[in-house]
Amino acid sequence: MISKILFTVLLIVSLGFFSWNIYKIYYNIYLGKDVKRNDNKKHRLKTMILVAFGQKKMFKRPIPALLHLAIYLAFIITQIELIEIFIDGIFGTHRFFKDSLGNFYTFIISFIEILSLLALIATFAFLYRRNLLKLPRLNMNEMKGWPKMDANMILYMEIILVLCIFMMNSADEAIKIEKSNLSYGFTISSFLGPFLCSLDYNLLFIIERIGWWGHIIMVFAFLNYLPYSKHFHILLAFPNTYYSNLQKKGKFTNMENVTKEVKLMMNPDIDPFSVNNENPTDLESFGAKDVTDLTWKNLMDSYTCTECGRCTSSCPANLTGKLLSPRKIMMDTRDRLTEVGDNFRKNGKDYQDGKSLLGNYITEEELWACTSCNACVEECPVNIDPLSIIIDLRRYLVMEQSKVPNELTGMLTNIENNGAPWQFSPTDRLKWAEDE
Repeated sequence: MISKILFTVLLIVSLGFFSWNIYKIYYNIYLGKDVKRNDNKKHRLKTMILVAFGQKKMFKRPIPALLHLAIYLAFIITQIELIEIFIDGIFGTHRFFKDSLGNFYTFIISFIEILSLLALIATFAFLYRRNLLKLPRLNMNEMKGWPKMDANMILYMEIILVLCIFMMNSADEAIKIEKSNLSYGFTISSFLGPFLCSLDYNLLFIIERIGWWGHIIMVFAFLNYLPYSKHFHILLAFPNTYYSNLQKKGKFTNMENVTKEVKLMMNPDIDPFSVNNENPTDLESFGAKDVTDLTWKNLMDSYTCTECGRCTSSCPANLTGKLLSPRKIMMDTRDRLTEVGDNFRKNGKDYQDGKSLLGNYITEEELWACTSCNACVEECPVNIDPLSIIIDLRRYLVMEQSKVPNELTGMLTNIENNGAPWQFSPTDRLKWAEDE
């Protein structure tokens, strides 16, 4: 009875705390501006299945893709076992589905054990790549401190979780052998269980309970750690890929008000000064200075970032020694959004802390290093778009603060005066080809 009450309380508290953190993230994401991403549902669903569920873009780099696939499949399939653990914990049963499913139950648990072993191997491989092999993209400046600790912590939790599974199943196997001289027949624990048969029955029961409780406690700990970790992409990868930008890469958004004014000026049949605005609105600002100026999809991107560094390792600006790191752009956006969201919930949406994403988190030097090549967008395994954030921040600098690098000033002047980025008129470009 005490065990059932303890489990139920732990379940309610864990789910309650997780729900509260999910609400905060939901609140933070929708601090962003609206953007329509509900069109072409079939294409979006296909994108989500291929990219998020099918891991399509991961396999551009086969070795980490295979390692990640092992952990990913283990995470997905073991949710089946959790259903039984929840039932056993609430009602005090033991292997609730064993009798009703028979051999199929043995197959499922055996499959979970094999995937768990592969996940354990992959986890040690990831620890080796990150801490001993020290892959450059996993050890850049933005990955020092908490990001590195976060990445390692989740791997340590994975190791404990898998060991608890094997401890639980192996001890249970030994108990089964002692009681009935029969075996569950699980692939791995049926091999490990006989080694424990020499132990006292009561000790075996304690080991099995430690494995069972250790497993479920690690599940609850992992669940509530996710919202504070880069591993939240486990949940957000699916909606994030569904709401991907389906436009061709390189197509930038235009501000509706600006587009309208330009069309009026370019139409010789309309006097733009005579057009009445029957529904005047507040003057719209240009670009983005802080996270609330970005779209909700930009903000969802920041929470979905896996910090894998594929974007940065493919960025030509970063590769040539520039300060820009697309991964850092996303990490800075998430950090600032968390700060703003906390401030708004405590003090109201009119609260100002004197800081902003542009300047306090992301510098002008980083923004102007971007070549707008879309390499970061192409490489991201969950379709995150750092470029759209960079473009909006640069738009603010140019259109609100008139801040442009000297290298671009001449080009903009030529566009204004000549209608082209060159010092000569576009009509003169082909004069060299004319017959003399």
